[in-house]
Order: sequence, then C-alpha cells, then structure tokens
Amino acid sequence: MGDQKRHKILMVSDFFYPNFGGVENHIYYLSQCLLKLSHKVVVLTHAYGNRSGVRYMTGGLKVYYIPWKPFLMQNTLPTFYGTLPIMRTILIREKITLVHGHQAFSTLCHEALMHARTMGYKVVFTDHSLYGFADVGSIHMNKVLQFTLADVSQAICVSHTSKENTVLRLGLPPEKVFVIPNAVDTAMFRPAPEKLSQDEIVIVVISRLVYRKGADLLVEVIPEVCHLFPNDLVRFIVGGDGPKRMRLEEMREKNSLHDLVEMLGVVPHARVQSVLISGHIFLNSSLTEAFCIAILEAASCGLLTVSTRVGGVPEVLPNDMIVLAEPDPSDMVRAITKAISILPKIDPQVMHLRMKKLYSWHDVAKRTEIVYDRALGCPN
Repeated sequence: MGDQKRHKILMVSDFFYPNFGGVENHIYYLSQCLLKLSHKVVVLTHAYGNRSGVRYMTGGLKVYYIPWKPFLMQNTLPTFYGTLPIMRTILIREKITLVHGHQAFSTLCHEALMHARTMGYKVVFTDHSLYGFADVGSIHMNKVLQFTLADVSQAICVSHTSKENTVLRLGLPPEKVFVIPNAVDTAMFRPAPEKLSQDEIVIVVISRLVYRKGADLLVEVIPEVCHLFPNDLVRFIVGGDGPKRMRLEEMREKNSLHDLVEMLGVVPHARVQSVLISGHIFLNSSLTEAFCIAILEAASCGLLTVSTRVGGVPEVLPNDMIVLAEPDPSDMVRAITKAISILPKIDPQVMHLRMKKLYSWHDVAKRTEIVYDRALGCPN
C-alpha cells in the first residue's frame, strides 16, 4: 500500500482491555485487521489498576494507558482540558492523521474528539449504543454529544436502527453516518465436534446481570419454562454477574430450581466458547441493543438464538437462525417453546459455516478504511 493511502489512526475510548465487553472487542479486532492492511494504529485509554504507561499487544498494537483513574462505570472524570497536554503529545509523537473515538458513554472519547478538531485533525466517531429522548440521562447525554460531535468528519453506527437513532438525537446529516456492523472471530467460536444429544435441552444465558440486559425478564421466564417442561427436560446455564444476580439467586431458591439453573458468575472471554458449546439454545433478554455481539458468538458456535425484538437485533441474523419475541415474559416463553420444537432441524456445523461468510472482521476493516478515506477528503 502506498504511503499516501496509509492512515495513522488513534483509537480512543475509556473501554479497552483488560476490561471485557463489546466495545473492547470491537476496538481490538478492528485495530488488528487495520494493522494487517498496513495502517498504523495506536490505542489511547485510561489506566487499569497497575496497568499504566505504554504497552504492546499482538501484532505490535501500541496502547497508551494514560494515568487517569476511572471514577464511574470505567469512565474517567470529565476535565475538558485536563487531557489536552498528554493527547497533544501523543498525536504529535505518533504522527497521527485521524482520530477515531468509540462509544458515547466515554468521557475520554469526547475530550479526544474535541481536542483533535481544535488541532485540525479529522475525526471519526463510532456509536455502539441506543439512547432514548425523554429521560433525564438521555437528554443530558444527547446535549453533550451534540456539542462534541458538532464538527465530526464522519460517523459510524453498528446497525440501521442505531443510525436512525443517532441521526435523530444528534442532528447529524444522514450522508455523514455509515452503517458497519460488528463481526465475530469464527476461528475462536467453533461448535462442538459432535452434535449434542437432545434428551436434555440446555439453554445458555451469558450477559451482564443488569436491568438494561433484561435480567428482570429472566427472573420471570426461567421458572415458567422449567414448569412447562417437567422431568428435567430443560436446564439453564447463566453466566455473568451484576446487581441483578441476587434476584436470580432468590428466584432459584424460591422455586427450588438448584438442579435446573446453574449460576456460573463471571465468565472470562476465553471461556465463553466452552460454555456456549455445552448448550442448544442461546437466550438474549436485552431491553435495548444497538447490535448484540453475543448473538453472533452463539450462532458461530451453532446455537439457535431466542432474543427480544429490540433495537438492531432483528438485523443481526437470518430468520431461520433466530426466534424473536417481544420483551414480555409470556411471549419469551412462547419463543423458547418454538425454538425447542425446531431444534432437530438445526445443524451447528452448517450454521458456523454460514456465520463465517456473513461476518468477518477483515470486511469490517475494509469498510472502515473507506470511511477514513471519506473523512480525510472532508473540507475543514
């Protein structure tokens, strides 16, 4: 690749490894694929515990863990100009040509985009979440975003629903906003070598146990499904932790479901595949979702998905790989019943091969590269 086409990109977000989540995975895999396309990529995030300073990751990915401590939900304290000296030093030292911020929640992302535009750099913003319009938190966040993204070169959303939401909230011109979905590492998420026996149906849930992820729905759905299918026909494996875990523990205790509901707690990302391949159905109960990477990981492992019909979820998988339900306990029970009835038709290996063709991080990187070219061509 000629030097005139080689971008020098600074990825900025409060959310990066060793923290785990959709945004963290997206930044890491996108950076790795951009490095393979001969671009220079540097990541900027805040310090995590003792992890401070410069670190190198796979493929020579350089990460700056600046000495700012998180104060709420892995976010740094907003300082507006406190981060300007260190960001200016990094931008000049690394000869950056373009700044790419991730996630509307990230304070560091907002400050980086603001400082980069002040210094004349082109900026790209990726929105990974959906927001409302009416509650106090959303109104405040939308005003902050309108301020920091007033001069953004290009924006990326992970689904068409997310694009519509972003354009309406931020007043961005639709032609400036691109839709590039997330992807999945199909080499890591492989199905079990042999098809599981269906004498006992195992339903897997891997999620943060918080309100937004529909943990309260699970409390009502799980006992209903267990009573609907007696003789231990259905068993649940729940991975994840959060403030709503206590409610699930109480539900298990109240309904005497210790044998049928296994609580795993926090599941490290390296172990997610081994948990997924022990099940037949993946259950996602999110109340809002721009794009659910967990669904992709489950489908890549050959699991049939049952999910709430919210946000960008209906765009993620073909109709024969997912059963959708309204975020209502009775409708979700109906969807699980339907999924169990069509399980015999599901071939995990065929599903895995389809996912391999549908979603690829290399494809995401090539499409992002086009957005970078557009951003650099934007007039100041």
